[in-house]
Amino acid sequence: MAEVATIARPYAEAAFAVADKAGTLALWSDALSSLAFVAQSQEIMQLAGNPNVSDAQMADLFSVVEKRPAEVSGLVQILIENKRLEALPTIASQFELLKAQREGAIDAEITSAYALEGAELAALVVDLERRFKRKIRPKVAVDQALIGGARVRVGDQVIDGSVRGKLEAMRNGLMGS
Repeated sequence: MAEVATIARPYAEAAFAVADKAGTLALWSDALSSLAFVAQSQEIMQLAGNPNVSDAQMADLFSVVEKRPAEVSGLVQILIENKRLEALPTIASQFELLKAQREGAIDAEITSAYALEGAELAALVVDLERRFKRKIRPKVAVDQALIGGARVRVGDQVIDGSVRGKLEAMRNGLMGS
């Protein structure tokens, strides 16, 4: 069987084309995210491989996700019929990448020694957008081991402004001398 990412790509591209043309990227994004969450559940994965569960019964299980375009239901039905439901989470991820490209956005993983909220986070995002000349979608985590400051990963670039990072750099400098 082909790799899941290879299977998911044409579905994600087709879904993106339909959503983009209709101007419903955000609605599709929310629906695919919710459906991917449902598809990853242990119960659904067990039922998907059960020959006693019909395609219609499987489709009914996904009807719990409301506020979705009719085409999303069609996509789920096609995935069920083609026994490719396991690709749904990857389709959702690839759809998000296409959406981010369209919006000129990039994810930034911000790890801070303390919780960043409100104006502080907004100021950091503005600085990052200025530096990378793209819209930043922050994902914030807290790691008290950093002691102070923050570490930011955008794509393959890392900006380490943490106290721990500075201490390690100083230690390496002293050890190398």
